[in-house]
Amino acid sequence: MSRRLTNQFKHRITIQAQVGEQNENGFSSQEWQDRHHLWAAIKTLRGREYHEAATTQNENTVRFVVRYTAGITSDMRIQYKDRTFEIVSVINDDERNVTMTIVAKEVM
Repeated sequence: MSRRLTNQFKHRITIQAQVGEQNENGFSSQEWQDRHHLWAAIKTLRGREYHEAATTQNENTVRFVVRYTAGITSDMRIQYKDRTFEIVSVINDDERNVTMTIVAKEVM
């Protein structure tokens, strides 16, 4: 991996998965559990990407670029500082298993 790309991974994010537990009354409670702590480059949308997102009411859509990590899906979410993002898509960049781009929408 190039040194330039490595220097861009300066934001610490947490990938969380939703897990369900059944209590003694048979009710299932859903909670989020930390799965991965990753360094990420955060890319805001620009140009055509921004306008396409705005037309679908996704004004707070962000791209997180991370080192390739197997098992991250769109059923998960991202915690970054005091913000929460729903994962919209996960893309294995160039299908090389080196980096991946996670497109996520901020939860308001």
